[in-house]
Amino acid sequence: MEPFVQLNGLVAPVDRVNVDTDAIIPKQFLKRIERSGFGQFLFFEWRWDEQGNVIPEFNLNKPRYQGASVLLSRANFGCGSSREHAPWAIMDYGFRCIIAPSFADIFYNNCFKNGILPIKLSEEQVDDLFDRTNAQEGYTLNIDLENKVITDGKELRIPFELDEHRRQFLLQGLDDIGLTLQHESAITAYEAQRAASANA
Repeated sequence: MEPFVQLNGLVAPVDRVNVDTDAIIPKQFLKRIERSGFGQFLFFEWRWDEQGNVIPEFNLNKPRYQGASVLLSRANFGCGSSREHAPWAIMDYGFRCIIAPSFADIFYNNCFKNGILPIKLSEEQVDDLFDRTNAQEGYTLNIDLENKVITDGKELRIPFELDEHRRQFLLQGLDDIGLTLQHESAITAYEAQRAASANA
């Protein structure tokens, strides 16, 4: 998994509360077994109408937000079913960071396992970021995970909190398997000891 240390990225706003995982990646696209290729279906039913026409009013369809890597949204992001395809789709589309006032627990945990940084800020801070993003085309944020601070190259500076274990997970680019493999020599030694004991 690619380490996350700093990200300087264009911000795309999805100004909705309770964005559930079925909206993030609808159930008809869950038949794929690989992690890649889901980005094209992200927010599918919000990006296209029933005839397959692009819905120009949805922000991710607007030219000003193409190439965004920071997703800004509202409270309870990622609620609904626990499908891990949701962070797969977000990551495959190009987002590495999501900023919202709150996240559904399972979705929040799945983000770290897939190299995405979910940041919780206050409602007031998120309101301010929406105002800045809407007011300025090409609005970017620098997400500094090492120092746990968000800046915009101007006067904005927002410290954020994150559990240290999860922070190290992202800084080192580790998933659950990678974390286990850090102890590979100890595991190998233990297995050898057990095998020797069994053959004694």
